[in-house]
This record gives sequence, structure tokens and C-alpha cells, in this order.
Amino acid sequence: MTDSPRRARIFGPGLLIAAAFIGPGTVTAASQAGASFGYALIWAVLFSVLATIVLQEMAARLGIVTGIGLGEALRFRFRGPKMRWLIAAAVIIAIGFGNAAYQTGNLTGAAVGLATLVGGSVSLWSLTIGVVAFALLYGGGYRVLEKVLIGLVLLMSSVFVAAAILSRPEPLGLLKGALVPTLPADSLTTVLALFGTTIVPYNLFLHASSVREHWGRDVPRDQALRGARIDTLCAVSIGGLITAAIITTAAAAFAGQTGTIDAATMARQLEPALGGPGAKILFALGLTSAGLSSAITAPLAAAYAISGVLKIKPDLKSFRFRAIWITVLVVGTLVAAFLGKSPTQTIMVAQVANGLLLPAIAIFLLLVVNQKKLMGPHVNGRISNALGIAVVSIVSLLGAWKLVSPWLPTPPPQPTATQQAPESEQ
Repeated sequence: MTDSPRRARIFGPGLLIAAAFIGPGTVTAASQAGASFGYALIWAVLFSVLATIVLQEMAARLGIVTGIGLGEALRFRFRGPKMRWLIAAAVIIAIGFGNAAYQTGNLTGAAVGLATLVGGSVSLWSLTIGVVAFALLYGGGYRVLEKVLIGLVLLMSSVFVAAAILSRPEPLGLLKGALVPTLPADSLTTVLALFGTTIVPYNLFLHASSVREHWGRDVPRDQALRGARIDTLCAVSIGGLITAAIITTAAAAFAGQTGTIDAATMARQLEPALGGPGAKILFALGLTSAGLSSAITAPLAAAYAISGVLKIKPDLKSFRFRAIWITVLVVGTLVAAFLGKSPTQTIMVAQVANGLLLPAIAIFLLLVVNQKKLMGPHVNGRISNALGIAVVSIVSLLGAWKLVSPWLPTPPPQPTATQQAPESEQ
């Protein structure tokens, strides 16, 4: 008996996760990492990719085994009315409002890329991209969205890796940066930013729900679980490759420069730095793709998360489900188009909410996938639990740091000599 076309498809939901976390926030954080510290922080990308794979595999397994999303699982796990309302409030505030803030950065980042490519107003492009995202979410259906996002991820991979190759990186410097963890002076903030833009709590909700749409109940469970693991490993690794490529490009183009190197600056200055207009065009195209892919996935993830904890059917055609993602999309679009907020400012606001919610969601996920009544023989094993506890511990420290960092005294400026250039320039 041959598999149906639906059974034959393996890749899909994992690339949605890559499309979600490779947005303007990642582009900005990676650009700053490469510009300020050369190749030295590529190890942070490698760690964040491994941590993301651990958590996303658990989320995908939950969705396949139980047929419910993470929001529904949290509601079933905590049955007391007070706890349910507390969880619902936390998810709505942190993911709903947080994703609206991210949406502003997503749309503005994509608009900056388009303005660099063809000119025009960033505000007008923000509105245009918001309308495009609305049309895709409202009328496309899951299969169409999946194909669009897979295409955008593949486009991002191509353009950012091409830009990195044009930068002529130093292989030994790349290898050292990936395998030897170091913390150059003043690099902790950048390391945490790289963690925070890759290990994203709303992706756990998105993944648990999207695997149900992709494989469905007609696919044998063992086959779906195997496919989900391969999909997650490959897709998140592609996302990490994109981030590392951006760091590599920025390291070659801006090594030793002080101040903030945001995505817009990268797009404008790559042409003289790398010796031709092609690099600038590639980077702007990648930035546009990153912003558009995240502009689609952020409202969708918020809708899956909030509908799950509020007992709303997670159906793309449902009025109440649509009302959630429309609210997130409209708020983000209006702020991006009319209030003139920069991607860096809005993304930093969202990262605070992200950092606060991530440890709690990761702990909840770990508890749920250890519940034998819910997961049956597919509960976490010892290795999965050890890896999960390690990741939860680290992201908890990340969340605590984001909570207290605004109250810490600002260190005095450091001399430029403390910044690390690529190996080839030392």
C-alpha cells in the first residue's frame, strides 16, 4: 500500500517556526553581534538553535500525540478556575500584546527592506505589507500559508548565505566562534538578545497546533512523530544558519564599529563595504522576506495561543479565531504606519514580555509532556527531561535578567579596543 500525497509530505511546520523567529529582531541582533564582536558570538546561535530544537520537539510531540495545542493542554492540566484565569491573562497579555509589538517591528523591518530596494515611504510600505499579510491569513488557508512561508524561508536562506559568501569570511575564525564560547567585554546583552530572538514562547503554541494541520489524524502516529523530529531538526538548523550568515556578513562589513548597527544600516552600507550593489540588494531582499514571514506567523501564533486558553476552536475559518489575529495584525500595522516607531524600539519592548513569559511556558510544557495520562508511552524520557530542565534553567535566567536589567546601572562606555574583529583582521 503506497502512502498518499499527504503521508508523503514531511517538511512543513518546522519551517513555519523558522519563518517566525527569523524576523527583523533576529536580523538586528545578529547584525549587532557581528558588527561589535566579529565571529565570537556564533556559539550563542548554536546554543539557541539546540535549545529551540529541544523545546519545539516537545511541543510538536504534544500536538501529534494528544491532538490538542499547548493552550488547550494548559487548560486541561490546570483545572482550577483561578489558575485557568491566571494562565489565560498571562498568555493574553504577554503573547497577545507582545506579538502586537513584534508585529510593528516585523512590518517596519519588511518596509525598510522594500524602501531600500525600490524606494518609497516606510509608512506606506508598512500599510501595504499589513494588507498582504491580512489577505494571506484571511483567505489562504493553512496549506497556502505553509507554502508561502516555506518559500520565504528558502528565499531568506539563499540571500543571507549569498551575502555571507560575498563577505569572504575567515573559516578558522568561524569555527572558533562556533566551538569556543567566549564573552567579550560588553557582549552579554547581545548574547541574550540572540537567545531571546530564537527561543520564542509563541512558537511553542504555533508548533503544537500546526502539526495537527499538517499531518492530521489519518497519518500513523509513529510516522508523524518521526517526520516532526526530522522537520524540526532541519528547519530550526536552517534558521540558525541564516542567523550565523547575518553575523558573518556584519563581521566583515562593520568590524570594530561602535554604536547600533541596525538592519536598515546594514542594507544601506553593504554596497560600499562588500564592493558591489548586489550585496545591498540581497540583504534588503532578505530583510523584506524576514519581516513578511514573521508578520504572517506572529498573529497566527497569538491566535492559536489565546484561543487555546480561552476554549475557542482553533479554526482558521472561525470568526472568533480570526478576530484574535486580526486584532494583533491591525494594532501592529497602525503603529508601524502612523506612529513611526523604529523596529529596534518596538522589538525591545516585545522582548521584555517575551523574556518574562518564556520560562513559565517552558516549565508548563515540560510538566505537560511528563503527564502519562495525557502522553501515554510518549512521555519525556530521562534524556529529554535532562535537556529540557537545562534549557528551562537557562531561559529562566534569561527572563530574570530581562526583568532586572532596566534597573541596573549603565556601565561607562568601553574603548573600541575591547571590541573583537574577525580573525582575519586581528
